[in-house]
Amino acid sequence: MTPILFVEQILNGLGYGFMLFLLAAGLTLVFGIMDVMNLAHGSLFMGGAYVAAQVHTSSGSFLAGLLVALAVVLLVALVLEALLVRHLYGRDHLAQVLATFGIILVADDVVKMIWGPAPLMASAPAALAEPIEVLPGLPYPSYRLLILVVGLLVALGLYLLVNHTRVGMLVRAGASNRAMAEFMGVRVGRVFSGVFLLGAALAALAGALMGPITAVQVGMGEEILIPALVVLVIGGIGSVRGAFIAALLVGLVDTCGRAFVPMALRAVLPPAAVSDVAPLIAGLAMYALMATVLAFKPAGLFPARG
Repeated sequence: MTPILFVEQILNGLGYGFMLFLLAAGLTLVFGIMDVMNLAHGSLFMGGAYVAAQVHTSSGSFLAGLLVALAVVLLVALVLEALLVRHLYGRDHLAQVLATFGIILVADDVVKMIWGPAPLMASAPAALAEPIEVLPGLPYPSYRLLILVVGLLVALGLYLLVNHTRVGMLVRAGASNRAMAEFMGVRVGRVFSGVFLLGAALAALAGALMGPITAVQVGMGEEILIPALVVLVIGGIGSVRGAFIAALLVGLVDTCGRAFVPMALRAVLPPAAVSDVAPLIAGLAMYALMATVLAFKPAGLFPARG
């Protein structure tokens, strides 16, 4: 293992972590503030990826694809919140899980009807096709650096929104005591609708950005949803700061595990055994991280409550 390879995998892990944060931040806002377990969040991520890839391919503009994806997913989320999610407020989590899981099944079939079962090709913007030499001897893809920058900006924006604005104050008030907030004149229903739409926008942004570096295919929302839920648990439900730290940890552990575990095992195991054992160990790394954190911090790293 060379220093260049190590730094490259660290950057890859951070990029993956930032994408997980965009998805997990929406989940933790909806679940932690609205107390709604929305499994359909991954479907919004998938929708953002498909729409952005389609518009980018048709128009040649990556920015247009990103903006249209945000608009379309927000419109879908608005309808979803009005017709389904709004009626799940105050219901038990089992009802929420079953209802939103049904949306996953419907969303997958709708995507198959529109785009077919084959993966959709998505490309990075032409302006970011050339790599940038971040260190001597380490050219790194410009597009992945863009993901790092966007992730940092979104994290900063969410922190300021939740902790230093009137909107954030209203959101926290509605989450802490809905009845009292409504008595004081806060329209909690509108606040919760806004939180749901914000979460949907973050999911769409993550999907649109992940499209060029992963397969845009049916079921990609379910695949990314599991790591996002791990981030939610590790960081602490309802905590944007916790989601940010946990997403980076999960991204680094997962990426570095898949890159370095095979190298370490080759020193002690034959190649055939390495090919069987390495993916298993690397795949379990983030769950081992979650178990370790929960052993010492049962409520997560930075729980919003308690």
